Amino acid sequence: MTQYNDLPGTLKNLIENKPYTENSHEFTDLIREGGYVPPDEALLHDAIIALSMGKNVLLKGPTGSGKTRFAETLSNVFNQPMFSVNCSVDLDAESLMGFKTLDYEDGRQMIDFVPGPVTNAMKNGTFLYIDEINMAKPETLPLINGVLDYRRTITNPFTEEIITAADGFGVVAAINEGYVGTVPLNEALKNRFVVIDIPYLQGEQLNQLIQETSRLGDERTIDLFVRLSEDLIQAVAQGKLAEDAASIRALLDACDLSAMIPPKRAIQRAIADKLDEDREKELVITIAETLFG
Repeated sequence: MTQYNDLPGTLKNLIENKPYTENSHEFTDLIREGGYVPPDEALLHDAIIALSMGKNVLLKGPTGSGKTRFAETLSNVFNQPMFSVNCSVDLDAESLMGFKTLDYEDGRQMIDFVPGPVTNAMKNGTFLYIDEINMAKPETLPLINGVLDYRRTITNPFTEEIITAADGFGVVAAINEGYVGTVPLNEALKNRFVVIDIPYLQGEQLNQLIQETSRLGDERTIDLFVRLSEDLIQAVAQGKLAEDAASIRALLDACDLSAMIPPKRAIQRAIADKLDEDREKELVITIAETLFG
């Protein structure tokens, strides 16, 4: 069933012989070895199955919800290196495919081609991660349509070489919707992906993440930061705060700083002062003062 010839034994056995169930402890153990447990483990289960079938996976969710860590965990679980594309309005064909440059061989000048992330991932049969895919100009991404469908093929516009992806090639992309500078994905591009919606980590899983990845060690303070996150997420849902305020990445920065400076000041530096609106900054500080005194 899988296109991958070199999967870790446990994963290959699970994919080929055991359909996913809620009580698949082997899958859970494998995911934990990958380094990231999402709010719902079924999200990672489903992404693993989709990639094993040769499908592209689009991770959708608010900023700081862990999409990049999710992609890195998929890379670890499949034991696949990952080439990355960071999209922006400046993304062009060279950023994807590579570029020509002057070089010297035996004292003679020659034109050499330096491969880009798409070329490298396809030829080496590894993962390609496209971050913030909806930040790219709409006219740029159609270049890789053939890479994202059943053909798994592209003609390099700089060398005219026809590249067909080696076994093991897979595509994971991430999207932040509704942000300044983003554009809606056209249907032709969106239909080439299976979508995994990544919510914020909360509760015990967030508590565990703070313990494992931040410098903060005081259990009571960690519990308060978990409550802070819940309050910020609720305020975002009510339209009182921008999504940036509830970023898990920013929360972990605040936790790190809180190991050395008072939590309220850490929250101001890592979360509140990043916001544009004064009323939003004041609301974050008010929530922090309510929790941390």
